[in-house]
Amino acid sequence: MVARLLAARGVSIEAAADFLEPTLRALLPDPSLLVDMDAAADRLAGAVRSGETVAVFGDYDVDGACSAALMSGFLRDLGCPVLPYIPDRIAEGYGPNLPALQALVAQGATLIVCVDCGTAAGAVLEAVDGAEIIVLDHHTAEGPPPRIVATVNPNRLDCASGQKMLCATAVAFMAAIATVRNLRRAGHFGSGGEPDLMALLDLVALATVCDVMPLVGVNRALVTQGLRVMQRRDRPGIAALLEVAAAKERVNAMTLGFALGPRINAGGRIGEAGLGLRLLLSQDPIDARAMATTLDGVNRQRQVVETGMLSAALDAAEAQLAAGHATVLVGGPDWHPGVVGIVAGRIKERFNRPALVAGIADGIAKGSGRSVAGIDLGSAVIAARQSGLLATGGGHPMAAGFSLDARQMDAFHAFLDTRLAAAAAYPRAADLVVEGTASVAGCTLELAESLSRLAPFGNGNEEPILVLPRCRIVRAERIGRELATVRAFLEGEGGGSRLKAVMFRAKEGALAAALLERHAAPLHVAGHLRAEEWNGRVATSFIITDLAEA
Repeated sequence: MVARLLAARGVSIEAAADFLEPTLRALLPDPSLLVDMDAAADRLAGAVRSGETVAVFGDYDVDGACSAALMSGFLRDLGCPVLPYIPDRIAEGYGPNLPALQALVAQGATLIVCVDCGTAAGAVLEAVDGAEIIVLDHHTAEGPPPRIVATVNPNRLDCASGQKMLCATAVAFMAAIATVRNLRRAGHFGSGGEPDLMALLDLVALATVCDVMPLVGVNRALVTQGLRVMQRRDRPGIAALLEVAAAKERVNAMTLGFALGPRINAGGRIGEAGLGLRLLLSQDPIDARAMATTLDGVNRQRQVVETGMLSAALDAAEAQLAAGHATVLVGGPDWHPGVVGIVAGRIKERFNRPALVAGIADGIAKGSGRSVAGIDLGSAVIAARQSGLLATGGGHPMAAGFSLDARQMDAFHAFLDTRLAAAAAYPRAADLVVEGTASVAGCTLELAESLSRLAPFGNGNEEPILVLPRCRIVRAERIGRELATVRAFLEGEGGGSRLKAVMFRAKEGALAAALLERHAAPLHVAGHLRAEEWNGRVATSFIITDLAEA
């Protein structure tokens, strides 16, 4: 089955070994392939040799926190005094701002490294007096880079590296490699003492998954190796986050996306913007536990705020799609700008359409959008800004941010509908891509462990969906917090073997009702077969995603 899945996903015989056992040795490109990388590495190496004070200016999301932590920790280990900085989402907004940058210069920074931001901030960066600037970014570029020391961005218009799928933390990791290579050539390390770059891969893996980068090519190697580093729990901040998230078993991509990422993001969304970065940089387990506990509490607060916004946003989205809009653009007074991106993602998942959500205050709408595969939302938002509809706007194909005069919301929506008209042809639910069938008896631990060789799963390498035909529900019950999970036991035709199955987010709806009420009628059951570890024991489990009458 694994061989058939590889073939169906376009993995050739020659590439199969590197896909199943991805290594950096085989898949990591030469960092110098990225435009301006050599200039960036030379300047960073110079800062290390001179012991300069370096400021690291990041973004307030997971990729921003991870890239800032990676570069800050890397330079500190090499002896540089470092000033890490994350802007406040509400007071400062996204990207570099001149008052913050000049304040860093006033604190002694002679070099400022902007990570996960800066590509579109040429006017601000070029106005900084007293420090040189490097940008390590991945956001879509519109024109020439800023006139600074270096702008390393695989999505620069003149970068032919072919590495457009890298997140900012991966770009920062490659900059660290290039800097160490530069220092090594200059004899800086003497007979030893080089930093352990592999220890940085936990941050790269976390950012790659949480920024929804495609898990193909070099990203597979970065995440696979990063998960192995994270499993050691050597970084106090990540160890503390895993503890407060009750993630006791082996970490995987889902752990990063659903347990760690939301908690790091929570600080930037509705709490202290720099708390996630401070946690990732912490070397004190006690301090790290306190910060992780705070972020966990803020994340719970975020969930409450999100729930309050989501119902109204879904109703408005339903009405817009019923009226024939190709896209969704909704906003509300006092909707929290730190949560709008999550709500946009929920709408996108529910209706399979590009969705943008804004909070409106003092006549200004500020928001975020999420897109579906095949629809480039970032370019559309950039085009809207260039046309004068938006005050600010940018992003990448799957996500974008924007702000505008609230009176322009209808005009912006009309622009999006025209620009992204192809989205109108999308079905209201994403296609269920089934990649195989299996009998209940065939769902063995051996098969589940074989399928796990295709991991890490995520964008660009989805977990395979199998169908178990003509199953009977032997028993089903509600479990978990708010009884929102249904646990069932499946039996194939003719009886015999039984398989434990689970459906999450099943508080209501037809699927949950079918499991709980239709015990006699056979069902085709679609989902994921997993080998799951619990309390040191590994067993098979089937995660249900859909049902159909047999």
